[in-house]
Amino acid sequence: MTEAEAEDRKPRSDEARYDPEITSEFAIPQGLDVPRGGESETTSEFAVPEGLQTPQPPSPEPEGSAFGTPSTYGARTAPAEFTPATGVPLVSLVKDAPWQDRMRTMLRMPVAERPAPEPVQRVEEGGPAVPRVLDLTLRIGELLLAGGEGAEDVEAAMFAVCRSYGLDRCEPNVTFTLLSISHQPSLVEDPVTASRTVRRRGTDYTRLAAVFRLVDDLTDPETHVSLEEAYRRLAEIRRNRHPYPGWALTLASGLLAGAASVLVGGDPIVFLAAAVGAMLGDRLAWLCAGRGLPEFYQFTVAAMPPAAIGVALTLAHVDVKASAVITGGLFALLPGRALVAGVQDGLTGFYITASARLLEVMYFFVGIVTGVLTVLYFGVKIGGKLNPDAQLGISERPLIQIAASMLLSLTFAVLLQQERSTVLWVTLNGGVAWSVYGAMHYAGDISPVASTAVAAGLVGLFGQLLSRYRFASALPYTTAAIGPLLPGSATYFGLLSMAQNDVDKGLVSLAKAASLAMAIAIGVNLGSEISRMFLRIGSAGKRRAAKRTRGF
Repeated sequence: MTEAEAEDRKPRSDEARYDPEITSEFAIPQGLDVPRGGESETTSEFAVPEGLQTPQPPSPEPEGSAFGTPSTYGARTAPAEFTPATGVPLVSLVKDAPWQDRMRTMLRMPVAERPAPEPVQRVEEGGPAVPRVLDLTLRIGELLLAGGEGAEDVEAAMFAVCRSYGLDRCEPNVTFTLLSISHQPSLVEDPVTASRTVRRRGTDYTRLAAVFRLVDDLTDPETHVSLEEAYRRLAEIRRNRHPYPGWALTLASGLLAGAASVLVGGDPIVFLAAAVGAMLGDRLAWLCAGRGLPEFYQFTVAAMPPAAIGVALTLAHVDVKASAVITGGLFALLPGRALVAGVQDGLTGFYITASARLLEVMYFFVGIVTGVLTVLYFGVKIGGKLNPDAQLGISERPLIQIAASMLLSLTFAVLLQQERSTVLWVTLNGGVAWSVYGAMHYAGDISPVASTAVAAGLVGLFGQLLSRYRFASALPYTTAAIGPLLPGSATYFGLLSMAQNDVDKGLVSLAKAASLAMAIAIGVNLGSEISRMFLRIGSAGKRRAAKRTRGF
């Protein structure tokens, strides 16, 4: 074999196999003309072939701002979203009913089943900014909640304000210290939520009535209140001073205690002693408040002077009913307003707020117990002959007791900073309450708890009637009227028995006091609910006519 033949038998390398004449499968066949461009011939498998038009994605919508004007979307023009298998119940809202009833009816319904009410405010095109409406709503709710209004009524007012400015999908939420509201323009838009904390509480029913008038004007279909005007009126309500000076409040607390002492059988000396003790306690409480002490210590200090004066009269062997002096002082301190609001929240389903309110009442009551027990304990130790079995003669002078109950309600209304136009009505309501209680318990020999519940129910019913006639809150007409029904004597005798180491008897008396307090709260709420269920009073036309013919 020659050397050339051996060379031919060797395997070829990759370089040796390359032949420029041999074409690749990716090569362009000969004779096919391809236009030559200035760009690179290399293409990518991800490149779009020439001549193929791909649809362009839609440009994203501009991001909206929460501080922009709300869209024109409304519940009345909304498309059908979802119809449950059971259907949507038919709900009829009586237009003649007050706004509280209409808004309360809607709040108690699921969101998807709420009907769209008629438009109220004639706002400009686009409407005001959503956060400003929510802020106004929260500020109005704050004043109502801080003034002692029930949680459901606060939510109804907030709901009415939002819907009056065209915000349909709103959900207010009220707790003891926190208010929040959420607005969602539609199912495809982000919700806007705002909240506000209630840190200070004050009793001023004049301010409460002014806020109710503002909400009433906002919900009136023939009254146009712009957002700026609503803010201006709200600022005026906040700046308004209390209708009564400090010395009038101190004098009212003294007269309240004196009237309560007469209500449980006291004479003029007892009236004077109870009044002096209550005024001293009120001044000491103001001093503690100025020093920044919590309300628990204010109640503790305020309960000591009436108890001390009662013990002093006993040690001096003065022929007076010392128990009536101490009972009168307790009447001026029992937190009836907070108790009624707490029970009302519980009955209407606001259990968290009700628990917080009742816990507040318990702390106030413990403060009163601490102050009175401290004085009674030392009084017993130094020889005071206090008799827990003493019977208070309160069935012998019905006319005097009715007059004392009316004076008690009047002074209670002054302490609550009510408008002067409501004082006379609540005074009459308190006199009716005590007359019914006395007729049932003393003349009819009916249980005091049942008698108290019926009398409180009439207070709630008459309070709702008066509030609907004046299109205002019912609290100024009911809270002060329950003053004569508060369980002051049962509380005193329970504390006295505990101070004398008779704990079982003391607990029984305190349980009776708690039962009377619950009967008051439930009776007031039941009377209010009955009036809402069966009574339809007034309309927009009747209201304006009544306003024109009242003489001012």
